[in-house]
Amino acid sequence: MATDHAQPRVEQRAPRRQARVTTLRSAFVEFWRHPSPWMIAVPLVGSLIARIALGDWQWTDALVVAILLAVSPLVEWLIHVGILHWRPRTIRGVKIDWILARDHRRHHRDPRDIPLIFIPWPVLVGLLPALTLIGVFAFSRLPLGMTFLLTVTAFLMFYEWTHFLIHTDYKPRHRPYRAVYKNHRYHHFKNEHFWYTVTSSGTADRVLGTYPDPASVPTSKTAKNLHGASSS
Repeated sequence: MATDHAQPRVEQRAPRRQARVTTLRSAFVEFWRHPSPWMIAVPLVGSLIARIALGDWQWTDALVVAILLAVSPLVEWLIHVGILHWRPRTIRGVKIDWILARDHRRHHRDPRDIPLIFIPWPVLVGLLPALTLIGVFAFSRLPLGMTFLLTVTAFLMFYEWTHFLIHTDYKPRHRPYRAVYKNHRYHHFKNEHFWYTVTSSGTADRVLGTYPDPASVPTSKTAKNLHGASSS
């Protein structure tokens, strides 16, 4: 179950350091140099065109959007805790270590290694077609399915952009972004056991007890070395 993304071990390759990205313009240019945004853009633009062409707008479209947005912080939290922070283990001689977890450990080790900021492209190769199939076949109306696909892919793009921007040298200028910026930086540089959401602050973390006063939390010795692992 252990398939590698890029090079097999972070120690065996020099991390790709970013030039100082201090403006939204330079961040935008750098963002589109990576495969993840382009891959997400395909179903995002496709579902947008299909949704407009299909028409048949109903109140259930608004309901689907509202539900997806409402659960997104919880989904982020669950994925971050249950998958990204998965501790490798061996069961009956088989090592269980997901690509997302391995790359996330590398990301914590060097938060400025640009490719590791993004969702690994092999994951998107499976995820995006799966979401498309759900949108096409899992809803009673195809237009409603396209609303689902458009909302999910738009959120994925928003997640990628927000996460990328936080790890650049662009400084927050407005309160909403400043809040998520500080929230995620605490996760990386204060204590990896708290502040799991990326696109929001004080939502799922507050509900699930991982949103403490930073002054009350000790600085973790393993924030850059998840689980105290000695390898990738």
